[in-house]
Amino acid sequence: MVIQQNTDAIIWGKATPGTIINISADWGSSTTAKAMEDSTWQATLKTIEAGGPYSLTIEAPDTTISIRNVLLGEVWLASGQSNMEMPVAGWPPRDTILHSAQVIANSENPQIRMLTVERTTSITPLTDVTGSWEISNPQNTGHFSATAYFFAVKLNKELGVPIGIIHSSWGGTPIEAWISNEKLSTHEDFQTIANKLKQIIPQEKAYHQWLHSMNWISVEKTDINQEPYKNLDIFDHYCSNPETNTDNWNSIQLPGEIENSEAGDLDGVFWYRKTFEIPDKWEGKNLVISLGPIDDMDVTYLNGERIGGYETEGNWLVERTYTVPAEKIKTGKAVLAIKVIDIMGAGGINGKPELLTVYPQNNPHDAISLAGEWKYKVVAQLFEKKLYLFDPATDTFEKRPKRPIVLNSHTPTTLYNGMIAPLTPYSIKGTIWYQGEANVGRAKQYLELMGLLINDWRDKFENEKMPFYYVQLAPWHYNDVKGTSSASLREAQRRALNIPNTGMAVTLDIGDINTIHPANKADVGERLALWALANDYGKNMDYSGPLPSKIERQSNKIVIYFKHATEGLIIRKDVVNQFEIAGKDGKFVPAQVKVLEDKIEVFAPGISSPAEVRYAFHNGAEASLFNGAGLPAPSFTTEENFEK
Repeated sequence: MVIQQNTDAIIWGKATPGTIINISADWGSSTTAKAMEDSTWQATLKTIEAGGPYSLTIEAPDTTISIRNVLLGEVWLASGQSNMEMPVAGWPPRDTILHSAQVIANSENPQIRMLTVERTTSITPLTDVTGSWEISNPQNTGHFSATAYFFAVKLNKELGVPIGIIHSSWGGTPIEAWISNEKLSTHEDFQTIANKLKQIIPQEKAYHQWLHSMNWISVEKTDINQEPYKNLDIFDHYCSNPETNTDNWNSIQLPGEIENSEAGDLDGVFWYRKTFEIPDKWEGKNLVISLGPIDDMDVTYLNGERIGGYETEGNWLVERTYTVPAEKIKTGKAVLAIKVIDIMGAGGINGKPELLTVYPQNNPHDAISLAGEWKYKVVAQLFEKKLYLFDPATDTFEKRPKRPIVLNSHTPTTLYNGMIAPLTPYSIKGTIWYQGEANVGRAKQYLELMGLLINDWRDKFENEKMPFYYVQLAPWHYNDVKGTSSASLREAQRRALNIPNTGMAVTLDIGDINTIHPANKADVGERLALWALANDYGKNMDYSGPLPSKIERQSNKIVIYFKHATEGLIIRKDVVNQFEIAGKDGKFVPAQVKVLEDKIEVFAPGISSPAEVRYAFHNGAEASLFNGAGLPAPSFTTEENFEK
């Protein structure tokens, strides 16, 4: 493990009430604690300058715990959604990391260590997490958070001290899930749900007691090459068998998300069934089953025989098209059964209706639509890396205790409770954060929630000036390249820089409008590290791209002054013009730009009294404005009402 150097580190645990705990470290510090009536104990242990490896010993009259290979260094918390969660190995074949194989092969470095917190939700703050410290090497680095890993590599290179990362993130999650109930309840939009979550604690505890009484299968990934969901038998024979009676199964409209059904919000395994007729003219011909994208994985059967499947992560946008050999095709009733494994966020068969069809190969015009009513059954729930099994023959899931609210990774406060609260005694230097995609469309609210989250975590970690560095969203199409929904969210992130001791890594030049998970995470991690190196470790280096600092409206032009432009401003000529200007009517038109050292003049023919300026303010924008250090400016707008 890595413990923060030169600090009063907290060591804590549980013991029989009244037990005296002795803690000693061979760097020369020792302390004692006494277990309280609730069995908890906590002690402060002084640490010295970076170094090691050391040993840490915790002793009680009947127990001794020794932790060896402990380093003192710099410890950072890394959190957010999928772009923070994305590992160095990527999620192939769709989402990859640049040069990942080479990076992993060359990653041997015992001074870099990461603890990855397993995903968990909770209605109340927990006191422990599942996870273990791992050393950077070719066996481990592949499953490290890529952004956090490259951040650690840069810090280690520049500082020459051990770097520990506590990585706690979950893909597709909104910011409100990471804020404590106490803090979130101060926001008007969340007061009702925050109060309701407090009231349903007894019912939620009863549900989890029932859940833990079920049989389960572990899907924990213990090796980088392991595929824990591959070849899992989750009642496959029973649910795919055409003779299984599904009259008592629930109905669902497909395409659609399972969360919109009676099953509600939960990740796990669901079986879908559809019966259709194969006409005489199709007999003896190859048959194509088109299902569209399935979130996240599937195994598909026709008349009880497997015809295809995607059983590895990262294929949630891949359209499923399976061909059934001609000899398997007979006139009459056919039963299509699909096992869907949803491991995060909304899941199901949720593409366009026209993609959900069956037709003879080479003749898609003779297709039968499979869209409409299907039968479905919930057969497993994913929780804490386990699939808890529900026997479909006995309607186990339907007999579950009722829950007024079904908790998932989107439920406000639940990720703070399960994945941040248990960490808060740990002494950390600061936090890096990559999140926001799940809040696109709620930009003004996001700005307010950013303030709540940062202040919340600073309170809980008892560090009122804790550095908080985050990533501005990269361009992506968001189904409308020219739209501004994500640009508004980026603007909220830019304005959050007004919160003290924050910094923002800009990714406007390293995004990819074709994937929400850009491959260049090395620059993301390094740009976050630049903020820390300059502001927290005293390194004299450029750490930010140009940031608008002052705006002047002068006659027929708007003048914008920039911070972090000491080496001048550069506008790339090979990028389509990203500046727009508007008069009082609010109608934006392409603008002309003149660069003058640390400021730019923006104007346009026909606009005599300009009111507002935008730069790169579209979902699919490109970076064109840089400083002399080669760091990009963030997208921005001068509009007070930046969320349209």
